[in-house]
Amino acid sequence: MTNTLQSEIESIKTAFEKDIATDINTETLDSIKRIYLSRKEGRITRLFSLIPNLSVEEKRLYAPQINTLKNYIEQTLTDREKDHKGPAGSVYFDPTIPGNNISIGHLHPITQARIEAEDIFQKMGFSVIEPREIDDDYHVFETLNIPKGHPARDMWDTFWTNDNFIPITHTSSMQNRILTTQNPPIRAVVPGRCFRNEATDARHEHTFNQIEGVCVDTDITVSDLIGTLLTFLETYFQKKLRYKIQPSYFPFVEPGLEFLISCVICNGKGCQTCGQSGWLELVPGGMIHPHVLEMGNLDPEKYSGFAFGLGLDRLVMLRYAIEDIRLFHSGDLRFIRQF
Repeated sequence: MTNTLQSEIESIKTAFEKDIATDINTETLDSIKRIYLSRKEGRITRLFSLIPNLSVEEKRLYAPQINTLKNYIEQTLTDREKDHKGPAGSVYFDPTIPGNNISIGHLHPITQARIEAEDIFQKMGFSVIEPREIDDDYHVFETLNIPKGHPARDMWDTFWTNDNFIPITHTSSMQNRILTTQNPPIRAVVPGRCFRNEATDARHEHTFNQIEGVCVDTDITVSDLIGTLLTFLETYFQKKLRYKIQPSYFPFVEPGLEFLISCVICNGKGCQTCGQSGWLELVPGGMIHPHVLEMGNLDPEKYSGFAFGLGLDRLVMLRYAIEDIRLFHSGDLRFIRQF
């Protein structure tokens, strides 16, 4: 019995060292642990079950050996598990396991275009200013040469809050603050959301995005405005554009104009987007009205400037030939994931 037990102890140790010396992974370690340390069928458990049948002298001889072997196996397995888990706090990584298909989000197309537009204008020397989405009548209308009762107020379908504030109808609402807080030369763009109380369709939304541009210095002319807009649009659309201007009316500029470019969808040949004309009316603007400069504490005899308003949503629609502006706020992931 004693010689047999001694041989079995040595045999178990030899077999364990052979098993643990092979190239193993976490699953193999678990299997080895079950073979040697399982409480029901483990080989060490079977050795302990033989101890009650030994004599006192045999117990004194073999019980410590069995216990030492058990501790040795347990410690060895623990060390190998640590090797597979890596440094403290890390988790073992099996590079052969196929990866998970993780869905990663991205910026909304309007946000992408806004960042790009800001970058273009900043390279042209313009600073970027955030608008106030809720503002007062004074800055939304009065400082822009549109006093109370002026018929031009009907050009904007305005929302009003219960305490007579306005969700801004245009980012031009920041123009007076820019003029009164900065010293010429002034070059600033104001990108932001605007709100108008109008029916929605494929071309109109009650919430849209606009970029207001303001430039004031001595000897600023219409040609400066044309050069700025053409440079921006050719950079944004990455192509040479034909352009023309036509007179228009806006209370805060004089003269007022519409800046037109050759249709970027059909290259000026005529299509549904441009109404078969080959031209797109894209940017309203003009030279800042002398009264607006005066309200900005600037002498119109000394300074001149221009202002314009770009519809950011429309720029994105033209770049990607999107036919319905409502898609931008629809929450339809099939649309958003295309960008």
